[in-house]
Amino acid sequence: MAVTLTEAAARHVTRYLAKRGRGVGVRLGVKTTGCSGLAYKLEYVDEVAPEDIVFENHGVKLLVDPKSLAYIDGTQLDFVREGLNEGFRFNNPNERDRCGCGESFRV
Repeated sequence: MAVTLTEAAARHVTRYLAKRGRGVGVRLGVKTTGCSGLAYKLEYVDEVAPEDIVFENHGVKLLVDPKSLAYIDGTQLDFVREGLNEGFRFNNPNERDRCGCGESFRV
């Protein structure tokens, strides 16, 4: 079981944590919401929780709670720029469907 970050995502997280002045990494999880059922939850974290599963790529810690791991195992977190837009992209091999607005997904 693994969740990974691309180099672009790791660079973005590292820059943001440095600018923020604190933090140990980023937490990736899922929450129940939207028309397809699940949505990604991404937040910068200052402390590793005892239940967190920690993955490290390119010097950045990616924390995942055990309940979310079943839905996002194998996911690669990327950071992309398209024209004037930029943001994280979730490349999840478990996704079976995504809603039209792109906010939620189904496994």
